[in-house]
Amino acid sequence: MEKAGRSFGSFTAVTVKHFALIALSLLAVFPLYWMVVTSLKPESEVFTSSLFPLHITLDNYVQAWNAIPMGRMLTNSIVVAVIQTVMQLLTSILAAYAFARWEFRGSNLIYGLIALTWLVPFQVIMIPNYVAISGFGWRDQLAGLIVPNIASAFAVLQLYNAFKSYPKTLIEAARLDGASDWGVLWRTIMPNLKAPIASIGILLFITSWNDYFWPLLVTTKLDNSTVQKGLQMFISSDGNMWGALMAATTIASLPVLIIYLLLQRQIIDSFVKGGLK
Repeated sequence: MEKAGRSFGSFTAVTVKHFALIALSLLAVFPLYWMVVTSLKPESEVFTSSLFPLHITLDNYVQAWNAIPMGRMLTNSIVVAVIQTVMQLLTSILAAYAFARWEFRGSNLIYGLIALTWLVPFQVIMIPNYVAISGFGWRDQLAGLIVPNIASAFAVLQLYNAFKSYPKTLIEAARLDGASDWGVLWRTIMPNLKAPIASIGILLFITSWNDYFWPLLVTTKLDNSTVQKGLQMFISSDGNMWGALMAATTIASLPVLIIYLLLQRQIIDSFVKGGLK
């Protein structure tokens, strides 16, 4: 009886946990569902509480696509997000490897300064960055969006911990086999640290894709800006076009959703393995 009672209690606890996870999952997914449903509703149904569109229409998508240069802005967002992610990963890998591999004079000071830059709000450095890119003539250009963000203190700090935990005996073994420092990094360490690098890369891509304030400050023409700025065009003092806004937001969410669907297993594995480490 006691064993049966324990089994029943364990089953009840697991059931409660599963229901809680299902409820939290539905709570997280519902805003996305409401966004898509609203984008398919005609204007007369946008403010109704119906969970399903009574009359499905694609007029909001047509209006959103024609109201702003959606195709050009999506292309700009993809180019900016991909280049920023690649450059941030590259600079962070090199910096983190240098800090973890060698001890040199002032390394702790430099590492501390990098950590401090991560704590500095963007509003503190946006004016110097704006003045710099204006001096280079990069206003209303993709270079003005990309170059100030080619390094990430957050990625350096995270990768430093990953490199620091890598067994030094394997590095010394590679050096005894005649591998250079460059070879040790790319042929020995990198293949074994795909999980943390992938998880950080995903976070960097999403952060770059969702960036709104810097494109708003740097660009004035929609053709030279990202899709996040274009979403603002549907909100005005005369009235908000909620149907078109939800349609444009759905379109802007598709690239990230597609990446997740294509790399779902790798993304889950990277976060699980990164969390276990």
